[in-house]
Amino acid sequence: MSRLPVAIGLTLGVVADELLGDPRRGHPVAGFGAAAAALERVLYRDSRTAGGQYTAACVLPVLATAALVERRTAQHPALRAIAVAAATWTVVGGRSLRRIGGELATALTDGDTEAARARIPSLCGRDPARLDADGLARATVESVAENTSDSVTGPLFWGAVAGLPGLLGYRAINTLDAMVGHRSARYARFGTAAARLDDLANLVPSRLTAALTVALAGRVGGSPARAYRAWRSDAAAHPSPNAGQCEAAVAGALGVSLGGPTSYRSHTEHRPILGGGRSPQPDDIVRATTLSHLVQYATLAALLAALHLQEVLRRNGRA
Repeated sequence: MSRLPVAIGLTLGVVADELLGDPRRGHPVAGFGAAAAALERVLYRDSRTAGGQYTAACVLPVLATAALVERRTAQHPALRAIAVAAATWTVVGGRSLRRIGGELATALTDGDTEAARARIPSLCGRDPARLDADGLARATVESVAENTSDSVTGPLFWGAVAGLPGLLGYRAINTLDAMVGHRSARYARFGTAAARLDDLANLVPSRLTAALTVALAGRVGGSPARAYRAWRSDAAAHPSPNAGQCEAAVAGALGVSLGGPTSYRSHTEHRPILGGGRSPQPDDIVRATTLSHLVQYATLAALLAALHLQEVLRRNGRA
């Protein structure tokens, strides 16, 4: 099967996200989240088994629907490209990530801590009331680093690997992890399946994100060598097997320290220090969002090259 419609669809979807951002109304991801929340109210039990059943009940219908659309468009390359483009636009969030990061940087530069606290929930689950200006800057840089993988590299990678099921299945898994995959009294058992599935889905994208961050560190005034050292020495200490990859590489690239006390509404985690530099400042948020943008296009270029190679090999195999 030709990989050209997937390559075209991924490219058009990224362009749509750049030009239009997320759909303002009727966002399919928000619809999925609402349906998942309703199903949680029915299936919730304080057990891993119930959490596994819930995760399967949310993810499998998405995969089945995507696979059906892919099958129906198998003989129609233009329709498949349009479907992949629409799905990519829906699940990639690069523009929104940069917009929110920029708004937080502006608020902190202006000394408007309350405005920054009001915006931080759009980016991460930290408790705004416990964050001062330095904490808000650190939380923003950490979240931009992690969400570059979650909102950009991850969906593009799985779209290139598995087409529509990869795009939509990844977003469903990642959304469930954000909803129930955190360490709280309610979700310690119920959210285990969603969290472990998300860990697996992000195993490659997070490391690809870190590698590209290292390669592009010089474009934001950073040091690729320092970024590489931080990635290799600090990432494994992070409690997340994937977020630590991205955050450590970004910490080294920007020359800042990430990690430390991390407060959520339900609990506080004491995370290891990544990077070992100075405390992040508002201009580091701008550098982080610029780096995220560069990583997005480097990811797309690398995946398009891989798809092109697959297409060449396929055609040569027919010759």
